[in-house]
Amino acid sequence: MTSWLITGAGGMLGQDLTAVLTGEPVLTGERVTALGRADLDITDPAAVRAAVAGHDVVVNCAAWTDVDGAETAEEAATAVNGTGVRHIAAACAESGARLIQVSTDYVLPGDAEQPYAEDAPTGPVNAYGRSKLVGERAVAELLPERGYIVRTAWLYGEHGRNFVATMLSLAAQRETLDVVDDQLGQPTWSWALARQLVALGRSAEAPPGVYHGTASGETSWYGLARAAYELTGLDPERIHRTSSAAYPRPAARPAYSVLGHDRWKAAGLTPLADWRESLAEALTRPAFRR
Repeated sequence: MTSWLITGAGGMLGQDLTAVLTGEPVLTGERVTALGRADLDITDPAAVRAAVAGHDVVVNCAAWTDVDGAETAEEAATAVNGTGVRHIAAACAESGARLIQVSTDYVLPGDAEQPYAEDAPTGPVNAYGRSKLVGERAVAELLPERGYIVRTAWLYGEHGRNFVATMLSLAAQRETLDVVDDQLGQPTWSWALARQLVALGRSAEAPPGVYHGTASGETSWYGLARAAYELTGLDPERIHRTSSAAYPRPAARPAYSVLGHDRWKAAGLTPLADWRESLAEALTRPAFRR
């Protein structure tokens, strides 16, 4: 029987991952331990070691996710996204568990013109990206044979704040919305990513290393907002184009966050579906129909 540990289980992805794994317990015969922030502080090495013990697969969804806040608190962000990940990787190395570390497109420079390969040079443009890269390097160093780094981006889902939910909520408050059209990425449904992470954890063929857990295709935030309106019966002409310069933020954002998916073939798995297909399925969920 495979025993799973999910850290950061209270977040958007963590909740979906827990639901995917526990949705068919009789079929899979798996045991799942889901620990939220209140249950496990990943910056405490002793607590991490005790939590990891007895598990076969660990999926770390725990993270500092305040991108702008990290600009003035990089040490604190790195304590979670870097040092905390090192504690988990060390505990997995000690116990023999496999680790799936959820990372981000922000470890890349965002200046490409074609999808980033999994082995593309890193180069974060903000403190959050630098903190996540510290975690990636810890996994690669301590778990060269059992460490999996899955980078995702533009994540949305039923649990917690996200761009899609915000756009739909604002439809009742504003007649028109100005949305950035000069950043490109791959909107990724957290439920679809959760299923992919489970498939990766169950795969006996998957080689360790970096994988890109994003939807296929690409669009801008403007394109995503219009699609969300179209798919929910709202008028997409209410969405107007603007540039990133109109919304200055403390942390720089990559202009190009489109990732390649070749590595999934080595794992015997199909990459995630096109972003629009996943969005259409996600928007049938009650949480998006309020």
